[in-house]
Amino acid sequence: MNGSPGRSPEAPFEVVTMGRVGVDVYPEQVGVGLDAVRSFGKFLGGSPTNVAVAAARHGRRSAVVTRTGDDPFGTFVHRALRGFGVDDRYVAPVAGLPTPVTFCEIHPPDDFPLYFYGRDPSAPDLQVRADELDLDAIAAADVFWVTVTGLCQEPSRTATLEALRARGRNGITIIDLDYRPMFWSSREEARRWVAEALPYATVAAGNLDEWETAVGVRDPRAAAEAGRRAGIDLAVVKQGPEGVLAVDGTGEVRVPPVPVEVVNGLGAGDAFGGALCHGLLSGWGAERVMRFANAAGAIVASRLSCSDAMPTSAEVEAKLGETAHVG
Repeated sequence: MNGSPGRSPEAPFEVVTMGRVGVDVYPEQVGVGLDAVRSFGKFLGGSPTNVAVAAARHGRRSAVVTRTGDDPFGTFVHRALRGFGVDDRYVAPVAGLPTPVTFCEIHPPDDFPLYFYGRDPSAPDLQVRADELDLDAIAAADVFWVTVTGLCQEPSRTATLEALRARGRNGITIIDLDYRPMFWSSREEARRWVAEALPYATVAAGNLDEWETAVGVRDPRAAAEAGRRAGIDLAVVKQGPEGVLAVDGTGEVRVPPVPVEVVNGLGAGDAFGGALCHGLLSGWGAERVMRFANAAGAIVASRLSCSDAMPTSAEVEAKLGETAHVG
């Protein structure tokens, strides 16, 4: 760990995320396969890392718990995090494993194949160990964000569950349902471990496929209710062109999508996540949170990169103003 175990930040972080990190290598030519791409851009990547960046763009004190390779791409991760204002004290190298690299193809509006390199048989971020965690800092954070991918392999699985237990029901604990089939032997295996984690969460967010993996039903309302029966307070079901459904103890909210010309949809969910953290920390009602998060996601979908594309709160409010004007 970059810093001694048990060391807490001087003041509690507002957002701490835990899990995947890597380097996104995205083509600068759109609508062609990787075989035809001539040039690429290099960006910080990994869903929970992007969420920490997105939260920082909204002015939140954020940190990420993850691991890199002991290589130049690992150095790039540290430099990028610091540049985005994300605390990197819980990011450390793992000997013998490379920092993962992710390539994609860009075929707007809805086809963005991903190609993961450096994650088989394992990746550094799946080597986070429970005894390396600063559980005091995790417990003290206003928001703690974990992903289903962090449950796919040991020792990350045990570390993730230990971190959730350390949180108890303090603050806001969000599980990104983030199911990626290539990291699991089956949906059933993923569902087993999601069931272990959900009772510790206050919020769960995912698309319909991810909710089906988590709770075994695909109908949006039924999936949200299944999540609430598992113990979460707020269930967020992202439905693409159908918008977002949010269900909590006060009822349900349905929010339509924000129309944009899609360039690359891969970072939209992470922008949504950072905005979700910001809205919940701001004490907003569910409808305002969902509208804000939707607009943040739409902005990133209209841009090429993920981390570099995360909007500020002012940009999101401006987008909401444009949408209201059009409406």
